Amino acid sequence: MIGKNYNAVKAKLQQGGNVLAAWAQAASNITTEVLADAGMEAIIIDMEHSPVDLPTLVTQFQAMNGYPAVPFVRAPWNDFVMIKRILDAGAYGIIVPNIETVEEAKAAIAAVHYPLDGVRGVAASTRAAHFGNDPLSYFKKADDLVMLFLMIESPKGMENLDEILKLDGFDGIMVGPVDLATNLGFLGNAQAPQAKAALEEVEAKVLASDKYLMALGSDWEAAKAKFAKGAHIVTCMSDTLSLGALARANVQKYQELTT
Repeated sequence: MIGKNYNAVKAKLQQGGNVLAAWAQAASNITTEVLADAGMEAIIIDMEHSPVDLPTLVTQFQAMNGYPAVPFVRAPWNDFVMIKRILDAGAYGIIVPNIETVEEAKAAIAAVHYPLDGVRGVAASTRAAHFGNDPLSYFKKADDLVMLFLMIESPKGMENLDEILKLDGFDGIMVGPVDLATNLGFLGNAQAPQAKAALEEVEAKVLASDKYLMALGSDWEAAKAKFAKGAHIVTCMSDTLSLGALARANVQKYQELTT
């Protein structure tokens, strides 16, 4: 919780545990609170593929207050200004999309750390720094508090993964299955055999390293399979995709009944 400058996800992972997460992609503080109230351990607010802007992001963080869920955010891009503002709003985890080179990975690492280890700007007025009420309690812990995950989503990223994994200053890797498939020539088809093989190759390399693997599951059965393969953090639903799947299933059952 932000008031305690404590990242329960990081603590659990360091103790050898796993973490169940969910995507918040509807730009809604209400669905974010539903996920938090349900007991999700981490909620990933998506700023890359959703309408979420910074004021909306803050309301989603506020909706998580009082719940154990740790706020993660997928940034819209590897941009140090946007990453700074997301962290200042109160994110305890950052996921940076489409990292392809060691240089891009180093830029993301620098963006989440204060000088002299990075380039993150310092301000006591921010929500993360308790609006100036107790900023030093955050400043002193922030570099260790915030988790950074880098996304591999292209053949170039795969080519440079071995060197990226050698870097210090970040916590883990997430694979973007659909983007990876598309960049391999299979538009939107993460189930293509070559795309699945590429995904498995990246995940195997991460699991053989000292980094955490964050994996995607569309439901509990998919998440359970990822955990069984060794993934450390796994998503099990999305407030948009899961609602859509439930709606389609109910419509289909209704149509079967009425035809």
